[in-house]
Amino acid sequence: MDKQTVSFRLDSDKLEALDSLAAAVDRNPSDLLNEAVRSYLEIQQWQVEQIKASLRQADAGELIPHSEVKKTAAKWHRR
Repeated sequence: MDKQTVSFRLDSDKLEALDSLAAAVDRNPSDLLNEAVRSYLEIQQWQVEQIKASLRQADAGELIPHSEVKKTAAKWHRR
């Protein structure tokens, strides 16, 4: 995959933590940043897809009645 250089500002404490972690796991800080960005993007994309799927269900009228939600939630209540 083609890589490009990106520049951005990072709080000094976060940079120190990144450098410390990279040294502790014997990895390049750039590799850790790439892994972090990839993970973030995957999570955000998953959330967007879940929201879109939920909206499609709602638009199709595939909803759970409020009384059923309350009934299920009541089972979770600790006494």
